[in-house]
Amino acid sequence: MSSVLWLQGGACSGNTMSFLNAEEPNVVDLIVDFGLELLWHPSLGLELGDNAQKIFADCASGARPLDIFVFEGTVIEKDGYDRFADREMKEWVTDLANAASIVVAIGDCATWGGIPAMEPNPSQSTGLQFHKRKKGGFLGADWVSKAGLPVINIPGCPAHPDWITQIIVALATGRTADIALDDLHRPQTFFKTFTQTGCTRVQFFDYKQSTMSFGEGTRTGCLFYELGCRGPMTHSPCNRILWNRQSSKTRAGMPCLGCTEPEFPFFDLAKGTVFKTQKVSGVIPKEVPEGADHLTYMAQASAARLAAPQWSKEDMFVV
Repeated sequence: MSSVLWLQGGACSGNTMSFLNAEEPNVVDLIVDFGLELLWHPSLGLELGDNAQKIFADCASGARPLDIFVFEGTVIEKDGYDRFADREMKEWVTDLANAASIVVAIGDCATWGGIPAMEPNPSQSTGLQFHKRKKGGFLGADWVSKAGLPVINIPGCPAHPDWITQIIVALATGRTADIALDDLHRPQTFFKTFTQTGCTRVQFFDYKQSTMSFGEGTRTGCLFYELGCRGPMTHSPCNRILWNRQSSKTRAGMPCLGCTEPEFPFFDLAKGTVFKTQKVSGVIPKEVPEGADHLTYMAQASAARLAAPQWSKEDMFVV
């Protein structure tokens, strides 16, 4: 049986809400079928006050073994901004991370600092081991857990519930060797492919045919060229492991916002660029799919548009 302690720092609780909606496996399965001992969770923990604080203190001191420490939300480094159980939360994070065999950061805030870490960042928020794309964060670039692992990052705003539960199951059942991490410490099983993989609009991307409006559901047109969809540059399985087993942003006519990448959110409020593609020479998106350069991409895009079949230009429903 693996023990798990879950704390929240500077968070909106979105990842907890996602976790509680998991289906494969669900939260009950984690405890009953996979033998997880959930020591405490902000929404599920039964202990309050001194009883809860004793759990934290015993885990931090090593009096009670802690296999997996899960953290949601930013680490707030500014004193007085985040106190919990009679201490600064960052002090609990230091002690519990060093006591745990494995540390898992869930959601963008815990992984890279998320929205709170945007300038001017008055709370001095950061991620556990990254600040945006820069390695280091709160624990430091070279930090490893007692099991010799860096912080395992499960990004997203929020992270998909199945990413959370399936990775926790793998860790709790001793399959750490099976979890290969990328350079941002994300499990490659979920974050090696792009959000675009499985998108129902990908054929329109191939022929560079755009839609000009949101919310068209299954109607034609790619959301990348005019509406700023970040699917070709974002690592996630959102179009393979669907949300609520039903859909994804792009399937519903909503551009991918790139929420599993350290730079999220990608907008400039002063310029009004939340859902506007920034372009080079007014034609080619300023950011092109990973692995491409602008000159080559411009040539390929022009050729694809010339070769586009008539069906890709028609306003029709895709089945």
